[in-house]
Amino acid sequence: MKLSNLLVINALIALIYGISYQLAPTAVLSLYGVTQGPGATLLARLFGAALIGIGLLTWFSRNVKDTEAQRAIILSMLVYDVIGVIVCAHGTVSGAMSAVGWTGVAVFLFLALGYAYFQFMKPSAS
Repeated sequence: MKLSNLLVINALIALIYGISYQLAPTAVLSLYGVTQGPGATLLARLFGAALIGIGLLTWFSRNVKDTEAQRAIILSMLVYDVIGVIVCAHGTVSGAMSAVGWTGVAVFLFLALGYAYFQFMKPSAS
């Protein structure tokens, strides 16, 4: 797989989820079994804003050729996705989210493995 393909996949996932959290935060939260309220809606929208930022970053960086910039993007996204795996798994196991939370674990894990490949296995990300 090429790094640009992973970045495009990441961008699409992040933008779709981010826009969903902006347009219908209570509907998305209810899918995950998260208790509704003004605070939860606010946090969902903040998370959506972060996802839109990540989506735009990964989309616009898909053609970056500078090795140093690629390494910074890869490491940053790897750390983000590993944290995402941990948070989603904890939220699902603790009951803060419904079993649908495992889909979040799967998405973050897929992306984390992709970035781990470019960070540790593949010498050139181009």
